[in-house]
Amino acid sequence: MGLLDNVREQYLKARDEEMSLLEYLELCRTDPMAYATPAERMLAAIGKPEMIDTRSDPRLSRIFSNRLIPRYPAFEEFYGMEDVISQIVAFFKHAAQGLEERKQVLYLLGPVGGGKSSIAERLKKLMEAYPIYAIKGSPINESPLGLFDPQRDGRQIEEEYGIPARYLTGLMSPWAIKRLEEYEGDLDKFRVVRVQPSVLKQIAVTKTEPGDENNQDISTLVGKVDIRKLESYAQDDPDAYSYSGGLCLANQGMLEFVEMFKAPIKMLHPLLTATQEGNYKGTEGFSAIPFQGTILAHSNESEWQSFRNNKHNEAFLDRVYIVKVPYCLQVSEEVKIYEKLLRHSSLAAAPCAPGTLEMLAQFSVLSRLKEPENSSIYSKMRVYDGESLKDTDPAAKSFQEYRDYAGIDEGMNGMSTRFAFKVLSAVFNYDNSEIAANPVHLMYVLEQRILREQLPEDEQRRYLEFIKGWLAVRYAEYVGKEIQTAYLESYSEYGQNIFDRYVTFADYWIQDEDYRDPETGAIFDRSTLNSELEKIEKPAGIANPKDFRNEIVNFVLRARAQNEGRNPNWTSYEKLREVIEKKMFSSTEELLPVISFNAKASAEDKQKHENFVTRMVEKGYTPKQVRLLSEWYLRVRKAG
Repeated sequence: MGLLDNVREQYLKARDEEMSLLEYLELCRTDPMAYATPAERMLAAIGKPEMIDTRSDPRLSRIFSNRLIPRYPAFEEFYGMEDVISQIVAFFKHAAQGLEERKQVLYLLGPVGGGKSSIAERLKKLMEAYPIYAIKGSPINESPLGLFDPQRDGRQIEEEYGIPARYLTGLMSPWAIKRLEEYEGDLDKFRVVRVQPSVLKQIAVTKTEPGDENNQDISTLVGKVDIRKLESYAQDDPDAYSYSGGLCLANQGMLEFVEMFKAPIKMLHPLLTATQEGNYKGTEGFSAIPFQGTILAHSNESEWQSFRNNKHNEAFLDRVYIVKVPYCLQVSEEVKIYEKLLRHSSLAAAPCAPGTLEMLAQFSVLSRLKEPENSSIYSKMRVYDGESLKDTDPAAKSFQEYRDYAGIDEGMNGMSTRFAFKVLSAVFNYDNSEIAANPVHLMYVLEQRILREQLPEDEQRRYLEFIKGWLAVRYAEYVGKEIQTAYLESYSEYGQNIFDRYVTFADYWIQDEDYRDPETGAIFDRSTLNSELEKIEKPAGIANPKDFRNEIVNFVLRARAQNEGRNPNWTSYEKLREVIEKKMFSSTEELLPVISFNAKASAEDKQKHENFVTRMVEKGYTPKQVRLLSEWYLRVRKAG
């Protein structure tokens, strides 16, 4: 099927379908979704979660304390937001069960650029998934079940059609009351239409924004009289009314109220009755208008604080279900957010040097963290990302200790994802001759942007220290390792030899036995073995060598059992891989003539240099980036 045919078929599928009231009731007998509340339809659209057992993943087990966590396919691109999504789903679940949440405003509270609007857009999209059934011609898409009285008709409807009595509100709109009088009480004359909710058509899904303090009135929520119709109808006639307010349009669906607490308090009163009592008053003297729907609001913390501190707003505060939407505090999840933003831009195919997105994510997360006590903020950032630092930083605390000390508001300030992406855009376009990104340009652009933001002096100093004190230093180590691994042709063979030798020495040291080298015949007693092992451990700063040696030997013995007695690859155990790399690169003065881009003294050096550049390009760098990063590394090394 062609593209245009496909679009047309989708359009025809979404068209209204008409039926009699009796046919609708018969449909309810077999399809509970025909009378489901907006919360129930939302739950069905979100779908069943995939349950992740974090015990089987070392990183996740540290972050989520071995809990079972739900991941919802409907929110799969909302990275690092597991807790936020769980709270939102809990709201709809409880509302669907008829609990207090069905009478509350779902309120997303968080800093700018933290993802509140993206969540709101996704929820509105999900609200379009299932059709609603409305009285034909009703200007507010009201449910046909509003025509029945729960006291009078509740038991009969439940017995005959299986519709629980709690779904009957007994509330008809003024429009429906007028029609009922015209039909002389004959409900058969009402027709029912199946309507597809639509953001584009403003059917059951709409948005309201706060206007100007002076001229905004409640009509943006409840509608108002259409003066053009006053020639034909009295002012309090339901047919003279324009049901154009947000609550009218969002009936049986969702009303998004953007920056809700910027609106004057008189604007918010209709929301109280709409949520608590399921109806609200129009601007004219006719009866209340029914409302069945979810009100979704969001704003920044400053607006919430000033609203909450005003004693006159107490009635409203009790009707708000708050979900805090902080910034992402996991580096690897923040990287996924940048990758998603890049995928949806023309920069998707532009070269991005390894480590660039990671560095930006580290800076963003560092800016959002509360400074810990007796531990470095950089270690805290790594622990929040699920790393174990017990061998490399004994002062590092557990994930939970850091969280408890930081309090519930951590992540509610710092640099936004929006700021980070603007920085990233500038980095990609920094060099006029090559649209590409690398960490050296990133550090420069970040520094310039921070200075331009005119932040408070201590905050500015703190952010610049992140770049100079942490990111530049760690990146020098990282790019040094990248350069050195590209320089060493026999890198992996050399690493495997050190690995095998370390494991053998550690094994004999643990057994308290002498080791005889089969090639040279040299005997190594326990103290000699210890000093040989320390030569490898000390450059890596291993704090507790005894435990480290036992851990490595146990790992290798288990691996040999599954590998026909052969040692595993030297890169298979992350901790020892890092230790070996530090040993390999503690003395590499000979690499300087090969990696520098100066004129080469010999054909051999020139060939080595070309091989080095080729291997760096294979790692994901452009030739121009290889030169830039090599020169930066040599400069930093000399300065150090």
